[in-house]
Amino acid sequence: MILVPHHAAATIRQAGPWGLMTLRGNHEDLAVIRGISTRDGVILPVDASPGQNLLAASGDISLSGCWYRAAPMLHLYWRQLSGRLGTGIPLSVFQDHLTSGYKNPGLNPYIALTYAPDAKESFPEHDVSDIVAWRIGRDGAYPLGSLVEPSTTGIGQIQDHWPVRDLQTARVMLIGTGSIGSAAAHALAGYGIGHLTLVDPDRLSWHNLVRHTTGRRHVGRPKATALAEELTFLRPDTTVVPLVLDVIDDADRIRPLLQESNLVVCTADGVAARRVTGHLARRASIPTVMACVLQDGALGEILRLRPWPQHGCLTCRRQTLAERGSIDPEPALDAGYGTGTRHRPMTAVGPDLHLIAHLAAKTAVATLLERHGHPDQRLPGEHGLISLRRQPDCAPPFDLSRTGETRWLPATPPRPGCPTCEP
Repeated sequence: MILVPHHAAATIRQAGPWGLMTLRGNHEDLAVIRGISTRDGVILPVDASPGQNLLAASGDISLSGCWYRAAPMLHLYWRQLSGRLGTGIPLSVFQDHLTSGYKNPGLNPYIALTYAPDAKESFPEHDVSDIVAWRIGRDGAYPLGSLVEPSTTGIGQIQDHWPVRDLQTARVMLIGTGSIGSAAAHALAGYGIGHLTLVDPDRLSWHNLVRHTTGRRHVGRPKATALAEELTFLRPDTTVVPLVLDVIDDADRIRPLLQESNLVVCTADGVAARRVTGHLARRASIPTVMACVLQDGALGEILRLRPWPQHGCLTCRRQTLAERGSIDPEPALDAGYGTGTRHRPMTAVGPDLHLIAHLAAKTAVATLLERHGHPDQRLPGEHGLISLRRQPDCAPPFDLSRTGETRWLPATPPRPGCPTCEP
Protein backbone atom coordinates (compact mmCIF):
# COMPACT_ATOMS: atom_id res chain seq x y z
CA MET A 1 0.00 0.00 0.00
CA ILE A 2 1.36 3.39 -1.06
CA LEU A 3 0.24 6.52 0.83
CA VAL A 4 0.35 9.70 -1.24
CA PRO A 5 0.20 12.87 0.92
CA HIS A 6 -1.76 15.80 -0.47
CA HIS A 7 1.41 17.84 -1.09
CA ALA A 8 2.92 15.05 -3.19
CA ALA A 9 -0.31 14.62 -5.17
CA ALA A 10 -0.55 18.37 -5.79
CA THR A 11 3.06 18.47 -7.04
CA ILE A 12 2.43 15.63 -9.47
CA ARG A 13 -0.78 17.21 -10.77
CA GLN A 14 0.88 20.57 -11.39
CA ALA A 15 4.28 19.42 -12.67
CA GLY A 16 5.53 18.17 -16.03
CA PRO A 17 5.53 14.70 -17.58
CA TRP A 18 7.63 12.79 -15.04
CA GLY A 19 9.83 12.95 -11.97
CA LEU A 20 11.58 11.07 -9.18
CA MET A 21 10.42 10.26 -5.66
CA THR A 22 11.60 8.74 -2.41
CA LEU A 23 9.52 6.66 -0.04
CA ARG A 24 9.74 5.34 3.47
CA GLY A 25 8.38 1.84 3.97
CA ASN A 26 8.00 -0.73 6.70
CA HIS A 27 7.63 -4.49 6.99
CA GLU A 28 3.83 -4.32 6.74
CA ASP A 29 4.09 -3.52 3.03
CA LEU A 30 3.21 0.10 3.69
CA ALA A 31 5.13 3.00 2.17
CA VAL A 32 4.69 6.79 2.33
CA ILE A 33 6.04 9.27 -0.19
CA ARG A 34 8.59 11.48 1.59
CA GLY A 35 10.19 13.39 -1.30
CA ILE A 36 9.37 14.26 -4.89
CA SER A 37 10.95 16.04 -7.86
CA THR A 38 10.00 17.25 -11.31
CA ARG A 39 11.99 15.44 -14.02
CA ASP A 40 15.49 14.63 -12.75
CA GLY A 41 15.80 17.71 -10.53
CA VAL A 42 16.33 17.94 -6.79
CA ILE A 43 13.99 15.76 -4.72
CA LEU A 44 12.24 18.07 -2.25
CA PRO A 45 10.75 16.81 1.01
CA VAL A 46 6.99 16.26 1.12
CA ASP A 47 5.16 18.19 3.80
CA ALA A 48 3.26 15.27 5.31
CA SER A 49 0.38 15.95 7.65
CA PRO A 50 0.39 14.21 11.07
CA GLY A 51 -1.76 11.45 9.60
CA GLN A 52 1.08 10.43 7.33
CA ASN A 53 3.62 10.07 10.15
CA LEU A 54 2.76 6.41 10.44
CA LEU A 55 6.15 4.82 10.24
CA ALA A 56 8.55 4.54 13.14
CA ALA A 57 12.18 5.46 12.68
CA SER A 58 13.41 2.01 13.62
CA GLY A 59 12.92 -0.70 11.05
CA ASP A 60 11.95 1.68 8.25
CA ILE A 61 13.03 0.94 4.69
CA SER A 62 14.23 3.61 2.24
CA LEU A 63 12.80 3.21 -1.26
CA SER A 64 13.01 5.15 -4.50
CA GLY A 65 10.80 5.36 -7.54
CA CYS A 66 9.39 7.46 -10.35
CA TRP A 67 6.13 9.09 -11.28
CA TYR A 68 4.80 9.55 -14.80
CA ARG A 69 1.95 11.32 -16.57
CA ALA A 70 -0.09 8.70 -18.39
CA ALA A 71 -3.04 8.11 -20.69
CA PRO A 72 -6.41 7.29 -19.02
CA MET A 73 -6.47 3.78 -20.53
CA LEU A 74 -3.53 2.77 -18.34
CA HIS A 75 -5.60 3.48 -15.24
CA LEU A 76 -8.45 1.42 -16.60
CA TYR A 77 -5.99 -1.47 -16.89
CA TRP A 78 -4.95 -0.80 -13.28
CA ARG A 79 -8.59 -0.86 -12.17
CA GLN A 80 -9.33 -4.11 -13.94
CA LEU A 81 -6.19 -5.86 -12.68
CA SER A 82 -6.39 -4.69 -9.04
CA GLY A 83 -7.13 -7.54 -6.70
CA ARG A 84 -5.87 -10.17 -9.11
CA LEU A 85 -2.76 -11.38 -7.36
CA GLY A 86 0.28 -11.67 -9.60
CA THR A 87 -1.45 -10.21 -12.67
CA GLY A 88 0.15 -7.32 -14.53
CA ILE A 89 0.75 -5.89 -17.98
CA PRO A 90 3.85 -6.08 -20.20
CA LEU A 91 6.37 -3.29 -19.81
CA SER A 92 5.89 -2.34 -23.44
CA VAL A 93 2.18 -1.68 -22.82
CA PHE A 94 2.97 0.33 -19.70
CA GLN A 95 5.55 2.43 -21.53
CA ASP A 96 3.26 3.02 -24.55
CA HIS A 97 0.73 4.73 -22.29
CA LEU A 98 3.20 7.19 -20.76
CA THR A 99 3.36 10.70 -22.22
CA SER A 100 7.12 11.03 -21.66
CA GLY A 101 10.01 9.55 -19.72
CA TYR A 102 10.56 6.00 -18.57
CA LYS A 103 13.06 4.29 -16.31
CA ASN A 104 14.02 0.72 -17.12
CA PRO A 105 13.82 -1.41 -13.95
CA GLY A 106 16.90 -3.47 -14.74
CA LEU A 107 17.51 -6.05 -12.02
CA ASN A 108 15.84 -4.01 -9.27
CA PRO A 109 12.08 -3.42 -9.32
CA TYR A 110 10.87 0.01 -8.26
CA ILE A 111 7.61 1.72 -7.30
CA ALA A 112 5.94 4.03 -9.79
CA LEU A 113 2.99 6.38 -9.62
CA THR A 114 1.07 7.33 -12.74
CA TYR A 115 -1.08 10.41 -13.11
CA ALA A 116 -3.89 10.41 -15.67
CA PRO A 117 -5.65 13.79 -15.48
CA ASP A 118 -8.71 12.68 -17.43
CA ALA A 119 -9.13 9.22 -15.92
CA LYS A 120 -12.29 9.97 -13.95
CA GLU A 121 -13.99 11.71 -16.88
CA SER A 122 -12.92 9.08 -19.41
CA PHE A 123 -14.28 6.14 -17.40
CA PRO A 124 -16.88 7.50 -14.94
CA GLU A 125 -18.55 4.12 -14.55
CA HIS A 126 -15.37 2.48 -13.24
CA ASP A 127 -14.44 4.88 -10.41
CA VAL A 128 -10.87 5.26 -11.70
CA SER A 129 -8.48 7.37 -9.63
CA ASP A 130 -6.28 9.95 -11.32
CA ILE A 131 -3.19 8.73 -9.36
CA VAL A 132 -2.40 5.02 -8.97
CA ALA A 133 0.64 2.96 -7.94
CA TRP A 134 2.60 0.19 -9.71
CA ARG A 135 5.49 -2.16 -9.09
CA ILE A 136 7.76 -2.00 -12.13
CA GLY A 137 9.95 -5.06 -12.69
CA ARG A 138 11.60 -6.86 -15.57
CA ASP A 139 8.57 -9.15 -15.88
CA GLY A 140 5.98 -6.37 -16.18
CA ALA A 141 4.02 -3.64 -14.38
CA TYR A 142 1.82 -4.80 -11.51
CA PRO A 143 -0.89 -2.75 -9.74
CA LEU A 144 -0.28 -1.74 -6.14
CA GLY A 145 -2.81 -0.41 -3.66
CA SER A 146 -2.67 3.34 -3.17
CA LEU A 147 -4.38 5.92 -0.96
CA VAL A 148 -4.23 9.53 -2.12
CA GLU A 149 -4.89 12.11 0.59
CA PRO A 150 -7.73 14.41 -0.54
CA SER A 151 -7.49 18.19 -0.32
CA THR A 152 -10.18 18.18 2.38
CA THR A 153 -10.13 15.79 5.32
CA GLY A 154 -11.89 15.75 8.65
CA ILE A 155 -15.36 17.11 9.30
CA GLY A 156 -15.27 19.19 6.12
CA GLN A 157 -15.68 16.00 4.09
CA ILE A 158 -19.35 15.75 5.07
CA GLN A 159 -20.33 19.42 4.79
CA ASP A 160 -22.64 18.68 1.85
CA HIS A 161 -25.01 16.69 4.06
CA TRP A 162 -24.26 17.88 7.61
CA PRO A 163 -24.37 21.48 8.97
CA VAL A 164 -20.64 21.67 9.54
CA ARG A 165 -20.43 25.46 9.43
CA ASP A 166 -23.05 25.94 12.13
CA LEU A 167 -21.28 23.52 14.47
CA GLN A 168 -17.74 24.72 13.76
CA THR A 169 -18.68 28.11 15.22
CA ALA A 170 -20.23 26.55 18.35
CA ARG A 171 -18.51 26.73 21.73
CA VAL A 172 -19.41 24.02 24.25
CA MET A 173 -18.19 23.66 27.83
CA LEU A 174 -18.07 20.12 29.23
CA ILE A 175 -18.13 19.85 33.03
CA GLY A 176 -16.78 16.45 34.10
CA THR A 177 -14.48 14.31 31.95
CA GLY A 178 -14.95 10.92 33.60
CA SER A 179 -16.39 7.83 31.95
CA ILE A 180 -19.46 9.56 30.53
CA GLY A 181 -17.73 12.89 30.00
CA SER A 182 -14.79 11.52 28.05
CA ALA A 183 -17.08 9.65 25.66
CA ALA A 184 -19.30 12.72 25.32
CA ALA A 185 -16.24 14.81 24.42
CA HIS A 186 -15.32 12.39 21.63
CA ALA A 187 -18.90 12.45 20.33
CA LEU A 188 -19.13 16.26 20.42
CA ALA A 189 -15.89 16.55 18.47
CA GLY A 190 -17.13 13.89 16.05
CA TYR A 191 -20.26 15.93 15.39
CA GLY A 192 -18.02 18.88 14.48
CA ILE A 193 -18.19 21.19 17.51
CA GLY A 194 -15.55 23.80 16.78
CA HIS A 195 -14.49 24.73 20.32
CA LEU A 196 -14.65 22.44 23.34
CA THR A 197 -13.65 23.46 26.86
CA LEU A 198 -13.06 20.57 29.27
CA VAL A 199 -13.42 21.20 33.02
CA ASP A 200 -12.41 18.61 35.59
CA PRO A 201 -10.13 18.73 38.67
CA ASP A 202 -9.52 14.97 38.93
CA ARG A 203 -6.66 12.77 37.76
CA LEU A 204 -7.01 9.51 35.88
CA SER A 205 -6.66 6.49 38.15
CA TRP A 206 -6.26 2.77 37.56
CA HIS A 207 -9.85 1.94 38.38
CA ASN A 208 -11.08 4.49 35.80
CA LEU A 209 -9.57 2.60 32.88
CA VAL A 210 -12.29 -0.03 32.56
CA ARG A 211 -14.83 2.65 31.60
CA HIS A 212 -12.83 5.70 30.53
CA THR A 213 -11.96 6.37 26.88
CA THR A 214 -8.38 7.35 27.77
CA GLY A 215 -5.62 4.74 27.91
CA ARG A 216 -3.35 3.62 30.72
CA ARG A 217 -0.42 5.71 29.51
CA HIS A 218 -2.25 8.72 30.97
CA VAL A 219 -2.73 7.31 34.49
CA GLY A 220 -1.86 9.99 37.03
CA ARG A 221 -2.44 12.88 34.65
CA PRO A 222 -5.39 15.30 34.90
CA LYS A 223 -8.29 13.77 33.01
CA ALA A 224 -9.05 17.00 31.17
CA THR A 225 -5.46 17.41 29.96
CA ALA A 226 -5.08 13.81 28.80
CA LEU A 227 -8.44 13.87 27.03
CA ALA A 228 -7.63 17.17 25.32
CA GLU A 229 -4.38 15.72 24.02
CA GLU A 230 -6.12 12.70 22.52
CA LEU A 231 -8.93 14.75 20.98
CA THR A 232 -6.51 17.23 19.43
CA PHE A 233 -4.78 14.35 17.66
CA LEU A 234 -7.96 12.54 16.58
CA ARG A 235 -10.15 15.57 15.77
CA PRO A 236 -7.97 18.48 14.64
CA ASP A 237 -11.08 20.38 13.48
CA THR A 238 -12.03 20.90 17.14
CA THR A 239 -10.08 23.30 19.35
CA VAL A 240 -9.89 21.67 22.78
CA VAL A 241 -8.99 23.66 25.90
CA PRO A 242 -8.47 21.73 29.17
CA LEU A 243 -9.11 23.44 32.50
CA VAL A 244 -8.09 21.60 35.67
CA LEU A 245 -10.75 23.35 37.70
CA ASP A 246 -13.59 22.44 40.05
CA VAL A 247 -16.97 23.86 39.02
CA ILE A 248 -17.77 24.59 42.70
CA ASP A 249 -14.47 25.86 44.09
CA ASP A 250 -13.57 27.72 40.88
CA ALA A 251 -17.02 29.03 39.98
CA ASP A 252 -15.61 32.58 39.80
CA ARG A 253 -13.28 31.51 36.97
CA ILE A 254 -15.85 29.40 35.15
CA ARG A 255 -18.62 32.02 35.22
CA PRO A 256 -17.02 34.40 32.63
CA LEU A 257 -16.13 31.45 30.39
CA LEU A 258 -19.78 30.41 30.29
CA GLN A 259 -20.64 33.88 28.99
CA GLU A 260 -18.56 32.98 25.93
CA SER A 261 -20.14 29.53 25.50
CA ASN A 262 -23.25 28.50 23.58
CA LEU A 263 -24.09 25.46 25.71
CA VAL A 264 -22.80 23.49 28.67
CA VAL A 265 -22.81 19.71 29.09
CA CYS A 266 -22.54 18.41 32.65
CA THR A 267 -21.54 14.81 33.31
CA ALA A 268 -20.09 15.43 36.78
CA ASP A 269 -21.05 13.26 39.74
CA GLY A 270 -22.57 14.80 42.82
CA VAL A 271 -25.59 16.94 43.60
CA ALA A 272 -23.56 20.08 44.31
CA ALA A 273 -21.58 20.02 41.06
CA ARG A 274 -24.74 19.49 39.01
CA ARG A 275 -26.70 22.20 40.80
CA VAL A 276 -23.89 24.72 40.56
CA THR A 277 -23.46 24.01 36.86
CA GLY A 278 -27.17 24.45 36.23
CA HIS A 279 -27.23 27.66 38.26
CA LEU A 280 -24.24 29.21 36.48
CA ALA A 281 -25.57 28.24 33.05
CA ARG A 282 -29.02 29.68 33.85
CA ARG A 283 -27.40 32.95 34.87
CA ALA A 284 -25.40 32.93 31.64
CA SER A 285 -28.65 32.34 29.69
CA ILE A 286 -27.35 29.25 27.94
CA PRO A 287 -28.89 25.74 27.86
CA THR A 288 -27.50 22.86 29.87
CA VAL A 289 -27.50 19.16 29.04
CA MET A 290 -26.98 16.89 32.05
CA ALA A 291 -26.16 13.20 31.71
CA CYS A 292 -25.84 10.50 34.34
CA VAL A 293 -26.78 6.95 35.21
CA LEU A 294 -29.18 6.05 38.02
CA GLN A 295 -29.91 2.96 40.10
CA ASP A 296 -26.26 1.80 40.02
CA GLY A 297 -26.15 2.07 36.26
CA ALA A 298 -29.53 0.50 35.46
CA LEU A 299 -31.00 3.70 33.97
CA GLY A 300 -29.51 6.43 31.87
CA GLU A 301 -30.82 9.96 32.08
CA ILE A 302 -30.51 13.06 29.93
CA LEU A 303 -31.88 16.35 31.26
CA ARG A 304 -32.05 19.42 29.05
CA LEU A 305 -32.37 22.62 31.09
CA ARG A 306 -33.16 25.66 29.03
CA PRO A 307 -33.10 29.22 30.44
CA TRP A 308 -36.74 29.77 29.54
CA PRO A 309 -39.41 31.17 31.91
CA GLN A 310 -41.56 28.02 31.60
CA HIS A 311 -38.64 25.61 32.19
CA GLY A 312 -37.56 24.83 35.73
CA CYS A 313 -33.99 24.18 36.86
CA LEU A 314 -32.62 20.85 38.06
CA THR A 315 -33.84 21.30 41.63
CA CYS A 316 -37.32 22.36 40.49
CA ARG A 317 -37.60 19.36 38.20
CA ARG A 318 -36.60 16.95 40.96
CA GLN A 319 -38.96 18.47 43.52
CA THR A 320 -41.86 18.30 41.08
CA LEU A 321 -41.17 14.61 40.38
CA ALA A 322 -40.95 13.85 44.11
CA GLU A 323 -44.29 15.55 44.76
CA ARG A 324 -45.84 13.33 42.11
CA GLY A 325 -44.71 10.23 43.96
CA SER A 326 -41.53 9.55 42.01
CA ILE A 327 -38.02 9.06 43.34
CA ASP A 328 -35.45 11.80 43.77
CA PRO A 329 -32.28 10.21 42.36
CA GLU A 330 -30.00 13.16 43.11
CA PRO A 331 -28.72 11.95 46.53
CA ALA A 332 -27.55 8.69 44.97
CA LEU A 333 -25.27 10.69 42.70
CA ASP A 334 -23.27 11.77 45.73
CA ALA A 335 -22.12 8.17 46.25
CA GLY A 336 -18.72 9.03 44.83
CA TYR A 337 -18.27 6.41 42.13
CA GLY A 338 -14.55 6.18 41.47
CA THR A 339 -13.67 9.00 43.87
CA GLY A 340 -10.89 8.49 46.42
CA THR A 341 -11.69 6.65 49.65
CA ARG A 342 -15.42 7.00 48.99
CA HIS A 343 -15.13 4.95 45.83
CA ARG A 344 -17.71 2.24 45.44
CA PRO A 345 -18.06 0.00 42.40
CA MET A 346 -20.57 0.90 39.72
CA THR A 347 -22.31 -1.99 38.03
CA ALA A 348 -22.63 -0.18 34.69
CA VAL A 349 -20.14 -1.28 32.05
CA GLY A 350 -18.25 1.21 29.91
CA PRO A 351 -20.29 0.84 26.70
CA ASP A 352 -23.53 1.53 28.63
CA LEU A 353 -22.02 4.74 29.99
CA HIS A 354 -20.78 5.67 26.54
CA LEU A 355 -24.26 5.10 25.14
CA ILE A 356 -25.60 7.72 27.53
CA ALA A 357 -22.68 9.98 26.66
CA HIS A 358 -23.48 9.79 22.96
CA LEU A 359 -27.13 10.54 23.62
CA ALA A 360 -26.08 13.55 25.68
CA ALA A 361 -23.87 14.77 22.84
CA LYS A 362 -26.72 14.26 20.38
CA THR A 363 -29.03 16.25 22.66
CA ALA A 364 -26.48 19.06 22.87
CA VAL A 365 -25.92 19.17 19.12
CA ALA A 366 -29.67 18.99 18.39
CA THR A 367 -30.23 21.91 20.76
CA LEU A 368 -27.61 24.01 18.97
CA LEU A 369 -28.85 23.11 15.50
CA GLU A 370 -32.49 23.78 16.36
CA ARG A 371 -31.46 27.32 17.31
CA HIS A 372 -29.71 27.60 13.93
CA GLY A 373 -32.96 26.81 12.14
CA HIS A 374 -32.75 23.03 11.65
CA PRO A 375 -36.23 21.74 12.57
CA ASP A 376 -35.22 18.16 11.72
CA GLN A 377 -33.10 18.17 14.90
CA ARG A 378 -36.03 18.80 17.26
CA LEU A 379 -36.10 16.34 20.18
CA PRO A 380 -39.27 14.67 21.51
CA GLY A 381 -38.88 16.15 24.99
CA GLU A 382 -36.66 17.71 27.62
CA HIS A 383 -36.08 14.73 29.92
CA GLY A 384 -34.83 11.52 28.33
CA LEU A 385 -34.65 8.13 30.07
CA ILE A 386 -33.17 4.92 28.67
CA SER A 387 -33.20 1.49 30.28
CA LEU A 388 -29.79 -0.15 30.49
CA ARG A 389 -31.22 -2.92 32.67
CA ARG A 390 -34.95 -3.32 33.14
CA GLN A 391 -36.28 -1.67 36.29
CA PRO A 392 -40.04 -2.33 36.36
CA ASP A 393 -40.29 -1.76 40.12
CA CYS A 394 -39.13 1.86 39.99
CA ALA A 395 -41.66 4.62 40.52
CA PRO A 396 -42.86 6.39 37.36
CA PRO A 397 -41.43 7.80 35.16
CA PHE A 398 -38.38 5.63 35.88
CA ASP A 399 -40.36 2.37 35.54
CA LEU A 400 -38.89 1.25 32.22
CA SER A 401 -39.79 -2.39 31.76
CA ARG A 402 -37.46 -3.48 28.96
CA THR A 403 -33.78 -3.06 28.27
CA GLY A 404 -33.27 -0.46 25.57
CA GLU A 405 -36.63 1.22 26.20
CA THR A 406 -36.55 5.02 25.98
CA ARG A 407 -38.93 7.64 27.31
CA TRP A 408 -39.02 11.40 26.80
CA LEU A 409 -40.83 13.74 29.18
CA PRO A 410 -41.67 17.43 28.92
CA ALA A 411 -40.14 20.13 31.06
CA THR A 412 -41.80 21.22 34.28
CA PRO A 413 -42.11 24.90 35.28
CA PRO A 414 -40.05 26.71 37.93
CA ARG A 415 -41.19 26.53 41.52
CA PRO A 416 -41.98 29.71 43.43
CA GLY A 417 -39.02 31.19 45.24
CA CYS A 418 -36.36 29.16 43.39
CA PRO A 419 -33.05 31.06 43.70
CA THR A 420 -31.88 29.72 40.34
CA CYS A 421 -34.98 30.22 38.21
CA GLU A 422 -36.05 33.60 39.55
CA PRO A 423 -34.05 36.66 38.45
